[in-house]
Amino acid sequence: MLTLFDNAFSPFARKVRMVLEHKRIPFEVVDGLAPEGHARLAAVNPRVEVPVLVDGDLVVVNSPHIVAYLEHRHPARPIYPPDPASRAAALAWERLADTLVDAIIHDVSNGGFGFAPGARPPGLLEAAREDLAPIYADLERALAARDFLCGDLSIADLALFPHLTAVRFLDVAFDGATHPRLLAWYKRLRAVEVGRADLDRTQAFLRHLGPTLQRPARIVWRGERIEWLLARGFHAWFFAEIEAGRVAWPRR
Repeated sequence: MLTLFDNAFSPFARKVRMVLEHKRIPFEVVDGLAPEGHARLAAVNPRVEVPVLVDGDLVVVNSPHIVAYLEHRHPARPIYPPDPASRAAALAWERLADTLVDAIIHDVSNGGFGFAPGARPPGLLEAAREDLAPIYADLERALAARDFLCGDLSIADLALFPHLTAVRFLDVAFDGATHPRLLAWYKRLRAVEVGRADLDRTQAFLRHLGPTLQRPARIVWRGERIEWLLARGFHAWFFAEIEAGRVAWPRR
């Protein structure tokens, strides 16, 4: 039995879980970021990050590596398109979701926990909108006469879906009037089994946390998230966060 260390707050873990469910692979779940799962996660991944897949004695970390492993070991119900051009396009969409899109959404939402009143750096929302606009336009073009980004449902759709769910709750969401195909795609993903299950799971997780959900004392930052913030000129704010002890770094 495979074991997935995940957490409903992680778009990378959500992607992997949707791949497992789409492929109908039996697996057990450990919430690696919950207090009761933290020690078990640290034992298989010293960085204490999710997702992690454990298959017997084999430990696979990093969501695209886990997806590639699952596709190789369980080729039925593939999530990589069969033709080379479509496969390359799907992998490019996955990479964009995992890097730039994730960085923007993480930074503009302060790790998903929001900012204290008056603490959001001025211009952050505007920078996020500016850099998301061409991505939304590219998605709109890619969805011309298609239900999904690369033909059938693929890793491109599963990688982007958690991120574009998050923007619906932020002030950087795509406009259905300007991007009707993108909105239709999003509704289509919400209706398929794995998308519906993902949203139900995430909403249940948030309801469970309820009013206890608070910004942690320190937010974990990774490379692309720092890179986007600095490239957009918010280095003074970020350095102030470091000096104030509000930034956490992965252990390894």
